[in-house]
Amino acid sequence: MTDIATRVWNHTFKLDPVFRSILDTDIYKLLMLQSIWQERRDVPVTFSLINRNQSVRLADEIDAGELREQLDHARTIGLTHREYIWLAGNTFYGFERLFTTDFLNWLRQYRLPAYELRVEDGQFHIDFHGTWADITLWEIPVLTIISELRSRSAMQDVGRFELDVLYARAKAKMWEKVVRLQALDDLRIADFGTRRRHSFLWQRWCISAMKEGLGTAFTGTSNLLLAMELDLDAIGTNAHELPMVNATLTDNDRDLLNSPYGVLEMWQRTYDGKLQIVLPDTYGTTTFLENAPDWVADWSGFRIDSKDPIEGGEELIRWWQKRGRNPAEKLLIFSDGLRVETIEKVYRHFFGRVRLSFGWGTHLTNDFRDCAPRMNDQLRAISLVCKVTQANGKPTVKLSDNLLKATGPETEIARYKALFGSDSLGHQAVEV
Repeated sequence: MTDIATRVWNHTFKLDPVFRSILDTDIYKLLMLQSIWQERRDVPVTFSLINRNQSVRLADEIDAGELREQLDHARTIGLTHREYIWLAGNTFYGFERLFTTDFLNWLRQYRLPAYELRVEDGQFHIDFHGTWADITLWEIPVLTIISELRSRSAMQDVGRFELDVLYARAKAKMWEKVVRLQALDDLRIADFGTRRRHSFLWQRWCISAMKEGLGTAFTGTSNLLLAMELDLDAIGTNAHELPMVNATLTDNDRDLLNSPYGVLEMWQRTYDGKLQIVLPDTYGTTTFLENAPDWVADWSGFRIDSKDPIEGGEELIRWWQKRGRNPAEKLLIFSDGLRVETIEKVYRHFFGRVRLSFGWGTHLTNDFRDCAPRMNDQLRAISLVCKVTQANGKPTVKLSDNLLKATGPETEIARYKALFGSDSLGHQAVEV
């Protein structure tokens, strides 16, 4: 087992670059990319870094030159032969050859494209311009690079013994969570913590601890590289960028209202009835369910992202019942800012009524609160995202079930709210 404190103390770029493999990303990015590559690869897009915690001045904490060095290094990394063989031959979700040979041969030649970086008022402004297939994979690397560089910066003047104590406390804290989860019979939980992790090495330790401590209750990790290295299933669904881009390809309000279901049809064409998990909240879950074609109710389940998990789960159960489906046969995935207390609460509320699964993110892989009091603020995870902000020459919009997560120009947000409705959308403080 890696001695993380010693490794951090002796950090060198060659030994521990932040981004070390094209597979050091979430599986949903590759699943979406294959669908994009097959049907929408040439749509022009812009992805942009967004810091929702503006009080945290990232450019004051992270050296811009070091950030450029890590981003430039990421652009040199391609798919290795070993990784190609693993993707081609591995079974994902019980399905063989989920990735086509043509797609993998294209991916084999792929490199992350150029970026634009500037500093304004203590914040990094990073934009990625190009075709959708070329740009989309930048999302996870830029987030992991900034998150880990921020952690490194917080610890750069910390002594060897203090580092040792810091990680010992964090490990004990993490293991206490595992022990609590052991009490939940038939729990199904996966690691979704790549994007805002403390570091690659820490995520690897957390996953290994979950694997040992929870056994079969731990269903895998969203991180493809760590799934490969630790012999785990790669777990993931899809994300908001698909409906956000698809919306910009419409020409009228009627098509815009129906555009989220066009995303599901595109997904069906790519995966032929596999991986049928719906993410409904890009423009509000309630509106999505009210307007959904009946065939959507035949999909396997839903991922509840930004709605109160109890409220969102109950809404889905009522909707399935109204559509004549048995909720006990359906899957609900909860993944938004989960703490162990939330997991326990949601599990006890829904267990036995639906199939349950949890995607545990930032509070799994970046929870160092009170492990080093003098560094609490610097080691606190922040809500940092990289979103598609333009597509097809138009600004993109995400409303979310939580309007404090909304993205897009104010005029466009207002237009989408008027069209999709906003009465059901909440305003909950965003921590991560």
